[in-house]
Amino acid sequence: MQVSEYLTFDATGLAELVARGDVTAGELLDCAMSRLDAVNPTLNAVVSDLEPQARGAIADGLPQGPFTGVPFLLKDVTTQMAGAVTSAGSRLFAEAVASEDSGLVAAYKRAGLVIFGKASTPEFGLVGVTEPALFGATLNPWNLGLTCGGSSGGSASAVAAGIVPAAQASDAGGSIRIPASCCGLFGLKPSRGRVSMAPAREGWGGLTVLHALTRSVRDSAALLDASCEPQVGDPYWLPKPQTPFADEVGRAPGRLRIGMLTRNLNGGVMAAACAAALRAAAALCEILGHDVEEIALPDGLEALTPAVTPITCVSVAVTIDRELARRGRPLGEDEIEPLTRQLYELGKGVSGVQYGMAVQTMHAIARQVSVWRDGYDVLLLPTLGRLPIPIGMLKGDLGDLADLVAKFYDFGPNTQLFNATGHPAMSVPLAWSDDGIPIGIQFVGRAACEAELLRLAGQLETAQPWADRSPPELADTRIPRPAGAIQ
Repeated sequence: MQVSEYLTFDATGLAELVARGDVTAGELLDCAMSRLDAVNPTLNAVVSDLEPQARGAIADGLPQGPFTGVPFLLKDVTTQMAGAVTSAGSRLFAEAVASEDSGLVAAYKRAGLVIFGKASTPEFGLVGVTEPALFGATLNPWNLGLTCGGSSGGSASAVAAGIVPAAQASDAGGSIRIPASCCGLFGLKPSRGRVSMAPAREGWGGLTVLHALTRSVRDSAALLDASCEPQVGDPYWLPKPQTPFADEVGRAPGRLRIGMLTRNLNGGVMAAACAAALRAAAALCEILGHDVEEIALPDGLEALTPAVTPITCVSVAVTIDRELARRGRPLGEDEIEPLTRQLYELGKGVSGVQYGMAVQTMHAIARQVSVWRDGYDVLLLPTLGRLPIPIGMLKGDLGDLADLVAKFYDFGPNTQLFNATGHPAMSVPLAWSDDGIPIGIQFVGRAACEAELLRLAGQLETAQPWADRSPPELADTRIPRPAGAIQ
């Protein structure tokens, strides 16, 4: 198989080729490595080389699963792979070799995926751009001067550039949906409890969920099927669906009542390009037979950030102090970045009562919002408040944390709420700006109703396909799609 042909297939299509004997897992890995060598020196998306482990897994014989032989990348935070480092984008964990697989990684291996590297993330996944001091900035294949988003920015950059058709990601405040929007990908944040974080503890007070970034809707659905088995001891869990998520893609979603928000969730005005993309998405939904109604924001959302901040800071402090206790020596001056250190110090100053009040406030907002949004089958709003920002824009002077937070919420105000509520949400690449920058549109589903979102996503993908688009600065000559390629 030539790389130009490899680029035309999604993960499901590649797996079908392997199952038919048309190509081997080794040949697919050769293509992935060739594409990696061609574009990663520019993009800096993949920061850990696991090719020897991947070759060994192929030589030992891969399990028969839905993705047998398909090359795959892990995000370099939270998930652990035995014998590999999970650095979390930090010098503190730059040599932290895992002794066992996370539940998610074990599920991916059972599905037959060939894991050959790890994708970059900001330190501890803390910001919506991927520019860790440890590895440097990851670039956006659509415009090398703009952010690829974060914190799953390395995964998004790698998928958009064709290194892999899908990559693992996670989302604690938009970290799947933000890079999906920046890089023109499909990004589904599942419901809280849908994918186990075992053996890790809950992430950021239950805000964090695990899944993937993909080019096709069917890949996202099939990866969710492969990974949504609850584990013993999970603090939050949902049962596997009776109907596989992959079977939902292609089914008619029925006539949906869609509530459209025309202001950002922080009350701010959307950038003109995002507002225009929203109106176009609403018109498309109406053409497809859905009812779209403009709705107002609920009251009380201004309390969310003050509640989430201490929860996040305490989580950072716990992560760092646990590692310091394990190794038995204090934190070095340069082991964490200035922003992380500020959050660490803030977290150590949060009292138990303050933390409890923050959690209760977050839960109260979630209940209020759940009542508000459950008047609709789906909510509709842009994923981002503006187009992707320039590299370095959120790195500047970190002396004023409030200023940094304000800059971030100007860029990405529309995702964090649904981590607090636990609702599933997806960013769908339905628009591009006049100068060719992707614009994601966010759809938010009812609690535990990923199936409804996936039916809608499949309908949108059929009506307005995006898989044939490729970043012009990295584009290879495309050939007509073979049978089994992305539909």
